[in-house]
Amino acid sequence: MEEAVARLRRDHLDRIARWGARLAVVLPGGGRLLAAGNGGSAAQAQHLTAELVGRYRRERPAYSAISLHAETSSLTAIGNDYGFDQVYARQVAAHGRPGDVLLLMSTSGRSGNLIAAAATARSAGVRVWALTGPAPNPLAEAAHEALCVDAGSAATVQEAHLVAVHVLCECFDAAIEAGGATGAGGVDGAAPARRTGGAPGVLAPAAARRRLS
Repeated sequence: MEEAVARLRRDHLDRIARWGARLAVVLPGGGRLLAAGNGGSAAQAQHLTAELVGRYRRERPAYSAISLHAETSSLTAIGNDYGFDQVYARQVAAHGRPGDVLLLMSTSGRSGNLIAAAATARSAGVRVWALTGPAPNPLAEAAHEALCVDAGSAATVQEAHLVAVHVLCECFDAAIEAGGATGAGGVDGAAPARRTGGAPGVLAPAAARRRLS
């Protein structure tokens, strides 16, 4: 676990900070985060949406974040009528709007229903982020961006994903407090993150770095 977190800190902290800054633009602007996973990853995704609808550490407004696997009537109806591979794609088609974000979590990166959801989201103009296990994998390839945890067991991947979820919340809250992102552009069409602490090139809040130290 220590090695996985060390690699997360070394390789992915700036990406997580950028995701947090992007959400700090999308969610206050009326957009939403859609999230999904299977099994333990479903619980991780729901953990994230709960932190955004409720709060993480400090009091702030509620933001729109929906765990697609928690819609049990829709999930079972779609699975029954269209097949299990469509349980998330159909919901993304219903709820996703251009500019929204879809976060998909999978230890293997090979879940057909998540890959189908990614394809539907991209067609709808929804930004797709993936948290997966080791690369390469099909879900990482289907997403716009992926954070791939290089670990030998599914349990360790899920543990690292939980750390990533908490750091994402930390970065989101810091970006909200700083007034979100400013300007326009960036490789994914998002506004660039506000720099923190005045140091050029520093995207991640200091608190997030401390959390992974």
